[in-house]
Amino acid sequence: VQLQASGGGLVQAGGSLRLSCATSGDTFSGYVVGWFRQATGKEREFVAGIRWNSRHTSYEDSVKGRFTISRDNAKNTVYLQMNSLKPDDTAVYYCAADRGVILSSMRDSRAYGAWGQGTQVTVSS
Repeated sequence: VQLQASGGGLVQAGGSLRLSCATSGDTFSGYVVGWFRQATGKEREFVAGIRWNSRHTSYEDSVKGRFTISRDNAKNTVYLQMNSLKPDDTAVYYCAADRGVILSSMRDSRAYGAWGQGTQVTVSS
């Protein structure tokens, strides 16, 4: 599956952005789709994930209550709605997908075989 991430930008603290992760030529049926982020000088970290068929979701603790991951079946797109953004959320955000991800591995970037290009999110204070 090929992934296309979009929706990043520059926003003030407290603002919102919605990231999109779309497929081209395939569907997300049977996949787990995850969002990861990597800030300058830091390791890539899990942000949120969703199992397409069951809609089971998981979030990194620091984004719980602020970020929401969802899917649009008709558009084969996964969204990451980010509210109450903080400067610490500044990073390049990546979406990833794989059919073989089990729930216990959803937070592990090594479990994902397909990655989209990153989209920059910058939150100013």
